[in-house]
Amino acid sequence: MEPLIIEADLAVEVHCEHILFLTNAYSKDVMGGGKPLPEFVQKNLITGLKETPNSLTFLAYDGDQPIGIANCFIGYSTFYAQKLINIHDLGVIQEARGKGIGKKLIDAVYEKAKAMDGCKVTLEVLENNPARRLYEREGFEYGDPRFFFMTRLVK
Repeated sequence: MEPLIIEADLAVEVHCEHILFLTNAYSKDVMGGGKPLPEFVQKNLITGLKETPNSLTFLAYDGDQPIGIANCFIGYSTFYAQKLINIHDLGVIQEARGKGIGKKLIDAVYEKAKAMDGCKVTLEVLENNPARRLYEREGFEYGDPRFFFMTRLVK
């Protein structure tokens, strides 16, 4: 069966359940940190996404089973004066890997960026993440010069 990719609707309860399930599955994966989402995040993720007007999520399904997710945020490029989409999380459950689901999710994000006259799709990836090969095949390029992603938590 061909997987179905949809843009999630945060007003649809089952979509919210699947966003939480798939984001938690990604978090439990080595590439997502290897631990389940903290209880606070599990309780507040959907509310936070609903309160963030630039959030955008794509879900992949095999029949009625959720198998992949792309949590994204719409941003703005000051160098292009156009919108962009940043893929914040891209995850496919272990059992569905190697079947092109990640590519289909990226394609859906790219088509959304084109439809909104966006200039680019961005993401950050760990150097040891095997999904880098997928991103490279799909046309993602490294910055020039390459940069390190840095984070400072607000406490």
